[in-house]
Amino acid sequence: MPKSLVKSGAVIDGYTIGECVHAGGMATLWTVTHPGIDGPLLMKVPRASEGEDPAAIVSFEMEMMILPRLAGPHVPHCYGTGDFASQAYAVIERIPGTTLYKRLPDLPLPYEEARLLVARIAAALADLHRQNVIHHDIKPSSVMFRESGDAVLIDYGLSRHDHLPDLLQAEFRLPYGTAPYMAPERLLGVRDDPRSDLFSLGVLLYFFTTGERPFGEGETLRAMRRRLWRDPHPPRSLRADYPPWLQEVVLRCLEIEPVRRYPTASQLAFDLAHPDQVRLTARSERMQRDPWSVAWRRRFNQDARQPRAKSDVAEQIASSPILAVALDTVEGEPELNEALRVTTERILATLPSARLACVNVLKLNRIAIDKTLDEQGSNKHIDRLVALRHWATPLKLDESRLSVHVLEAVDPATALLEFAEVNQVDHVIIGARQSSFRRTLLGSVSAKVAAEAGCTVTVVRPPRMAIAKPDAGVVWG
Repeated sequence: MPKSLVKSGAVIDGYTIGECVHAGGMATLWTVTHPGIDGPLLMKVPRASEGEDPAAIVSFEMEMMILPRLAGPHVPHCYGTGDFASQAYAVIERIPGTTLYKRLPDLPLPYEEARLLVARIAAALADLHRQNVIHHDIKPSSVMFRESGDAVLIDYGLSRHDHLPDLLQAEFRLPYGTAPYMAPERLLGVRDDPRSDLFSLGVLLYFFTTGERPFGEGETLRAMRRRLWRDPHPPRSLRADYPPWLQEVVLRCLEIEPVRRYPTASQLAFDLAHPDQVRLTARSERMQRDPWSVAWRRRFNQDARQPRAKSDVAEQIASSPILAVALDTVEGEPELNEALRVTTERILATLPSARLACVNVLKLNRIAIDKTLDEQGSNKHIDRLVALRHWATPLKLDESRLSVHVLEAVDPATALLEFAEVNQVDHVIIGARQSSFRRTLLGSVSAKVAAEAGCTVTVVRPPRMAIAKPDAGVVWG
């Protein structure tokens, strides 16, 4: 392999090398400039000299393959890569600020701050998974934030792309990663499950809200293997004021079996955005770890260590979408609401891991003062929440898959569009415009949502009804 050409003042492929700003165990970072590119840049260069870890070279090959394929606000933009035959490098945008690692002296963080912070990381993970990439190294030093507030995930040397060869899997038997954050299945050689990233994010949330890592600092393979059968101490045993809903979320992320975790990062982000909607189970009240009898059964369960069918990131995400059904619980036609329920039921029947959000918009006046009570003295907001629950009861969904939301807005269509965008909704189900002169003039909510939503929209009409007309028998309307 050629000697490194990277040094201050050198010019490589039009990039002028500045100063070295970071020297890590597997790569170094240099400031660079290019006459055709505005904005600060970094050149990442692998450690490839004699005696260096060969995994550093392989992981950099993975990063050079993956980075140019990524796009969006949650990843650093890649401007170019260099070949190992001359000089290996990757030039990426330099994101202002520091990583989350700088927050470690501040731990534990206030619960609300940690909730908002991790929700943004979960949204970034959801975007990354939709691009067929599993990060495999989620930790504080791998997360930054843009001025917009969007989380940015960096360092893709240990990542896996569903459509690219997994060089780390092919060339090394030992699992590579950061020990305190590594998911149990990674120790068994499993690298194709995106829920491994959710486990790592659960470790981060536990750490940032308790000040302690759930599995300690063990770096040896023997110490890491304990998490295949031993669960962590519940956060409430460490902090008496720990919110039950937050413990529910954290311990679900840290389940030993991936199938018991959140199915997608989007669904995790949804719970973090709506803590009042988190369904509490026995997890939320736990004060002790599982008894030793349970732990020992896990330890000697050979079935859990058997090879399993290969996972597909895109298929897993597609089978676990977030659905939102928009309902008018006050003036909506019963036939239309029933048609919406039938359509929703049919969609859910094919998606056993989907999550459903039932949404109603309480329309506000543009000028007049709005009243919170109706003519009978009942609270409008509460009444609508109850009505949404009543509408969803026949669906017989597990409570962990259902939430109800009443939005207050002057423009219902805009409110629904914002809800869908903020909560990463994959599919909106909404009733078609009902016939009225006012809606004909002003347009309908369903038309605007269907035209502007960034996700799939199904517009539902009630079934045709038999209409009796004098002297004309029965016709179909």
